[in-house]
Amino acid sequence: MATTDSKTIWARAESLRHFIATALVRVGLPDTDADRVATLMTEADMQGSDGHGAIRLPQYVQRIEAGGINVRPEIRVVHERAAMAVVDGDNGMGHLVVSRAVEIAIAKARDAGVAWVGTRNSNHAGPASLYARMPLAHDMIGLYFAVGNANHLPPWGGMEMLLSTNPIAAGIPAGDEPPVVLDMATTVAAYGKVKAKAKRGEQMPEGWMIDRQGRPLTDPTRASEGFLLPIGGHKGYGLALIVGLLAGTLQGAAMGRDVVDFNVDSKTPTNTGQAILVIDLAAFGGAGPFKGAVDTLVRDIRESERLPGVERIWLPGEQSHTRRAANAESGAPLAAALVDDLDRLATRLGIEKLER
Repeated sequence: MATTDSKTIWARAESLRHFIATALVRVGLPDTDADRVATLMTEADMQGSDGHGAIRLPQYVQRIEAGGINVRPEIRVVHERAAMAVVDGDNGMGHLVVSRAVEIAIAKARDAGVAWVGTRNSNHAGPASLYARMPLAHDMIGLYFAVGNANHLPPWGGMEMLLSTNPIAAGIPAGDEPPVVLDMATTVAAYGKVKAKAKRGEQMPEGWMIDRQGRPLTDPTRASEGFLLPIGGHKGYGLALIVGLLAGTLQGAAMGRDVVDFNVDSKTPTNTGQAILVIDLAAFGGAGPFKGAVDTLVRDIRESERLPGVERIWLPGEQSHTRRAANAESGAPLAAALVDDLDRLATRLGIEKLER
């Protein structure tokens, strides 16, 4: 692990994965489950989703120790038809619950052409793109929806925070080009980005949050004094509501006032809801023609006329794809303050510190 400046430390992927897995095993997760969660958390940091990777480990450990997460859940299907299922996560780690849901959806889509699988009694599962990308390896499209693990968004014109960032992600296979992968919160910024800014000692741009008088809020350490803004004004509010109804209410998961703020409550089960919709390209005439058409459109967009001063037009997911490839050599960039937190966690748990 090499230090490049006073705020960033680069950790090798395997070192980070091993550290996370060791910590989770120490607090009770079985080895295979800890490895699965650690792999996905490391992947989040490797692709630049630093609000959802190792930064969440101390919080997960705290919830596990407080009894807020079941370390040995019975993850099971509770409702099922040919092209759908509802998975009850038994309050297990969200990464495990959603991974199981995606596996079921892929298998069902292979038979039915399309499948919707939702979760209830799940937990925070990291960046949405991790799960939207999983069907890509099977020449399938993945569409992912989730209810956030704390309400940071009021209804448009309101003051009471009844909605969350409620993310949407889509993974679209391509041929020779990188897949098109959209991962977005229905707020201007995901709350994980606010936490990452605070950890790095950075200010937020205007437009992410406002205080309760409607003034811009740029200090991430004062985030509790305001709320996030929706994308596109009232349209983003409407989108957050619909995503929450689909990912939460439909599966019997928490929504609205029932959402538990896991940032301040480590004991209460969150009953988090997520949903994955998987579409098998084979059911629509085969993967080859579709992926070729995606390649053509991607190149048309990338090579289209640019505004003055614009060096490149990016497709959704391209920057994460590029970052993932670059970080395979350099490792995952971690805030120095986060590494200090992980060192303290290691000391408390009696495990070796993150390898430097």
